Amino acid sequence: MLKSIGIVGLGIYAPEKVMTNADWEKLVDTSDEWIRTRTGIQERRYVVEGQGTSDLGVEAAKKALEDAGMIPEDVEFIILATCTPDYRAQNASSLIQAKLGAVNAAAFDLSAACSGFIYALSVGKSMIQSGMYKNILVIAAESISKIVNMQDRNTAILFGDGAAAAVLKEVEDGYGIISSFLGTEGVLDETLRINVGGTLNPVTHEAIDNGDVYLKMNGQEVFKFAVKALPKSTKEALVAANMEAEDLDMVIPHQANMRIIEAAAKRLKLPMEKFFVNLQKYGNTSAASVGLALGEAIQEGKIKKGDMLALTGFGAGLTYGSVIIKWAK
Repeated sequence: MLKSIGIVGLGIYAPEKVMTNADWEKLVDTSDEWIRTRTGIQERRYVVEGQGTSDLGVEAAKKALEDAGMIPEDVEFIILATCTPDYRAQNASSLIQAKLGAVNAAAFDLSAACSGFIYALSVGKSMIQSGMYKNILVIAAESISKIVNMQDRNTAILFGDGAAAAVLKEVEDGYGIISSFLGTEGVLDETLRINVGGTLNPVTHEAIDNGDVYLKMNGQEVFKFAVKALPKSTKEALVAANMEAEDLDMVIPHQANMRIIEAAAKRLKLPMEKFFVNLQKYGNTSAASVGLALGEAIQEGKIKKGDMLALTGFGAGLTYGSVIIKWAK
């Protein structure tokens, strides 16, 4: 029998700088009503000058370790889910390892965009079950505000920055991560990506002038993908757990767009009351999104030991995935 692996400590962090819809009205041709009715977002958080993704991850990690009753030296491995590392060619997880003082931990970055937290939890669980490690610190941290064009109202208004961290360890038999499903629907076009900065198209002065160094998104295509991917991955994970949708106490979806969440709820035939939503406060924080929502749900006392949760996300790539968790705390 494989060990039961679950979250024994959770921490979240959002930068102090708040960017409201009213603030956006001063920058581009948009309005609070236009943003709220199309997305559900009211405000988002941004990193300040000199603050990087690793700094956000460290703050969330400190809280997760405190919640788990651990110190940085106890951590054996760090998995960082991010698509906005501090630097190219140096993994941001190694920066976190150093800043946190987790001197006994190995570390790597995992890039699955907004699905990152789901992917990292699944990988971390498998690494512990393999017997290689006893505990793993999973972090999802993003500074999306640094890669969007602040003059593009169609993308920039959607995103925010933040971080979440979870300590994975063996838990009581039958609790923890019950099942997971990970999927990819690879695309070769510009559905959701930054075209410049990789090895195919290095950064040039022309690319900077043209705005090609910023995130580009085909909103309609992403929407069509998301409304299928969220319920599909949730259903697949439920099948693996031998459960039905109605067995869930709460669904914590990727916080991208209220319309996407509502569409997923209809396809799963679940009431919106079972979906935890906080995108109005943070916008789309990519990989950090699901973890931030999970942390807030816990803080608000909406999750108790034994509750059945579905964490589900989708993102660039196009990636998607879900995990079913029987809450162990």
